[in-house]
Amino acid sequence: MKITRKFLFWDKVKIQNDEYGFHFVDDEFKEILKTGTHHFFDPVNKHCVEASSQLQIWLHSAKLEEIIFSGKLKGLAEVIDLNDNQRGLVWVDGRFHAVLEPGRCAYWVSKKNVAVEIVDAKNIQFQHKSLSQIAKTPSGKSALQQVTVPPYHLGLLYYNSKFIECVPAGLYAFWKNTVEVNVVCVDMRERFVDVSGQELMTADKVTLRMNTNACFQVVDAEKMARTIEDVQQVLYREIQLALRAVISRRELEQFLSDKNEIASESAALLNSRAESFGVKVLTFGIRDVILPGEMRDLLNKVTEAKKAAEADLIIRREETAAMRSQANTAKLLENNPTLMRLRELEVLERIAANGKLNIIVDEKKLTDRIAGLL
Repeated sequence: MKITRKFLFWDKVKIQNDEYGFHFVDDEFKEILKTGTHHFFDPVNKHCVEASSQLQIWLHSAKLEEIIFSGKLKGLAEVIDLNDNQRGLVWVDGRFHAVLEPGRCAYWVSKKNVAVEIVDAKNIQFQHKSLSQIAKTPSGKSALQQVTVPPYHLGLLYYNSKFIECVPAGLYAFWKNTVEVNVVCVDMRERFVDVSGQELMTADKVTLRMNTNACFQVVDAEKMARTIEDVQQVLYREIQLALRAVISRRELEQFLSDKNEIASESAALLNSRAESFGVKVLTFGIRDVILPGEMRDLLNKVTEAKKAAEADLIIRREETAAMRSQANTAKLLENNPTLMRLRELEVLERIAANGKLNIIVDEKKLTDRIAGLL
């Protein structure tokens, strides 16, 4: 900003408190003017003064390079000269202020406590104890590519499409305009994949539908990212292939009786394939098996016939056992008159317990026999 006041051929320039003036003659830097009033004989308007406030921290001038190289800033300002592989972290009065890009700049040293921390940008990843504070500032967002790896995830770090390392959950920052940085986040938690309504054919040409699910977890994130694109889609396909391979070797009756064995065999095939792309299958199960309507009715009839035959067999077995028991009892009573007499008494006792007992006989011998029993 040009500050002059003409009086005849004299320029009168007043530098305010907390300011310095840059004095130019014919656009050439001459000196730094301190607070106060200065006069210049200037009949042809060759003199010019730019005022710079010390409260603004940074020196601003179109001729800043010339001012710096004059050496007249010594003791008044500090010069920072950063090459292409350097960045500056500026702290003012103990608070972070800005990130300096490569180039030359200067700041006043008298009014504020300014500290500049120079860091090497050849270390592409920027690590600092105050990273979260720096990342929030406008200059931090402009100079740094910031990536957040969510909790329970693992980040795969790539420089120019080349894998570098795996990084845990947290905030990461990388210098811009150095290399192409990419971070791929991989969920390391247990996840599920469902396969519903898959149609399969058994060895005896029976078509059925099946619902299955599997629980899996990524164990090698870099291998998985290098091998496949979508882990759930690939596992969905592998579950279908494993079930088709196992069920096609069994007939329907064998399948229905060995579902647990089929699930175990399918899980083994699936896990073998999953390990090749860095995934572990934790559990695998068959939820539902849906048969065609006519096949379901036929199986119900077969099952009903089997159960009826089993029930009939049990009845016949029990009748045979009862008849055998009665034959043994009759033979025992025949050979033991006393047991026969006791048996008769038990029968009479049960009859009498149910009501009044009337015995009518017309033969004396029979009467004597009953009396003898009683």
